Amino acid sequence: MPAMYKVRPLHSAGVLAEHLPTCMYPLPNLHRAPGSAAPLPQEEVDPSLQALESRQEEILKRLYELKSAVDGLSKMIQTPDADFDVTNIIQTDEFSPLTTNGADLDLMLGKDYGALKDVVINANPSLPPLSLLVIHSLLCERYKILSAVHTHSSVKSVPENLLKCFGEQTKKQPRHEYQLGFTLIWKDVPKPQMKFSIQTMCPIEGEGNIARFLFSLFGQKYNAVTSTLIDSWVDTAIFQLKEGSSKERGAVLRSMNAALGKSSWLVGNELTVADVVAWCALQQTGTANTAPANVQKWMKSCENLAPFSSVMKLLK
Repeated sequence: MPAMYKVRPLHSAGVLAEHLPTCMYPLPNLHRAPGSAAPLPQEEVDPSLQALESRQEEILKRLYELKSAVDGLSKMIQTPDADFDVTNIIQTDEFSPLTTNGADLDLMLGKDYGALKDVVINANPSLPPLSLLVIHSLLCERYKILSAVHTHSSVKSVPENLLKCFGEQTKKQPRHEYQLGFTLIWKDVPKPQMKFSIQTMCPIEGEGNIARFLFSLFGQKYNAVTSTLIDSWVDTAIFQLKEGSSKERGAVLRSMNAALGKSSWLVGNELTVADVVAWCALQQTGTANTAPANVQKWMKSCENLAPFSSVMKLLK
């Protein structure tokens, strides 16, 4: 069948082979010719792309900080003790870095990446737990701690010195860069209460029990005999020296005098939680000035340490 119409060729065979491209689009040569010293061509980075990458990094950093803050705050808002203002917890001021290793805390409290471990303590301002304040100061010498003091609605007023019992907290780094959060809530409770994992644990009650737990964060290991002696002195300090009769206190002071005649501290040759609790009990009962000679010498040894001397200011 003949064609309906004829079309003339637009190019001759020679022109078509010479001028038509051999690929879809050209690309710059990324390889240097052999023996050539000419530098490779470098493409300029689009400034808008650099700005977009910088913005993405800043957003991811901020999201990480917010996640850390929310994880920490969730431990407080899931408990009825959390009717206090927490707007000042997140701080971004510069803080001089410390070189302390937090492996011990991960081992004892459990590793939770991206969330700050929080210790929350309720205490009555009419009976301040001095031993917990001493241990807090000792912990600050080893770990990076974010400290805070709040007042519960059940308490009408708290003395100014107790509101500043952790000192002036002026220089803080982002919340997630701390190793431990230490929050003290002045509340109308019969005895101190502590939680460090709101979701999974019952509160630890009693100043002696909380002091044992906090002191364990130093990671010190004792044999069975030493541990038993330490526990015995802690219970004696709380139930007989602090809460007992004058007759019981006299008996405890004689026992302490005898023990301190054999060693520098109540148990062995190093400071333990027994020394902290016993010293604070003597200060609160007003029997420090009438203590025997060995006890007086031991008390001066305690007061030569900065954590004890800082608590002394609260008693004035």
